[in-house]
Amino acid sequence: MTVSNPTTVTDPYTFVLVHGAWHGGWCWARVADRLRAAGHVVYTPTCTGLGERSHLLSTDITLHTFVQDIVNVLVWEDLHDVVLVGHSFGGLTITGVADIAAERIKKLVYLDAFILENGISTLDTLPPNIIEKLEAGVEKAGGPVPVLAAPRLEALGLTEADDLAFEEGRVTPHPYNTYCTALQLKNPVGNNLPATYVQCTEPEFIAVRNSLEWVKANTAWPVETLPGGHCAMVSHPEEVIKTLLAAAAV
Repeated sequence: MTVSNPTTVTDPYTFVLVHGAWHGGWCWARVADRLRAAGHVVYTPTCTGLGERSHLLSTDITLHTFVQDIVNVLVWEDLHDVVLVGHSFGGLTITGVADIAAERIKKLVYLDAFILENGISTLDTLPPNIIEKLEAGVEKAGGPVPVLAAPRLEALGLTEADDLAFEEGRVTPHPYNTYCTALQLKNPVGNNLPATYVQCTEPEFIAVRNSLEWVKANTAWPVETLPGGHCAMVSHPEEVIKTLLAAAAV
């Protein structure tokens, strides 16, 4: 893959890019390579139980585990002025991180992401018929650890053969307990940090529509649109980069 150089910078940003369900840090490769080539500092951690850390899958993994995974990256790498980006389910993760480590964060970016308030789990927001389908899928998965199998990649907005090939074989079952646990926040969502919400529009990912509407109704965050599907970091990396750099500059 040829890595283009979208913008050469004199004052680089530090990005921490947080993946969503079924994915790992690997999903940001096309974005991260280009940002690094432009002089930015980029971290793409993988949450416990997924991707190259799938061997750590256990019943002990909750949403709080994911939050601590990312907080630990900020602390152990001694990062400050971070542009913290959460894609999809990663939106819940970065909300939890912001509640704990706001002093290390410059800006939050929610990329077609889920947002929940204090004490609400993902399951709390779903209609009964969807919960039944999820639970049926968990039962069929078998094994000692309850997991959610990855959906069809086309359902995540991917259509091109090279994008499908990039993801095929890399997505892993997602720890079900992260859907059952709620964030326990001591501060408002975002902890009063500057934030931007980015909606992927082609096609729209219906599952995050309530989160987008929550942002519009409850915050003054700018909402940007991006002409790509839900996994735009794979299918539209250049557009994601432009959006992230614009959000970081505000």
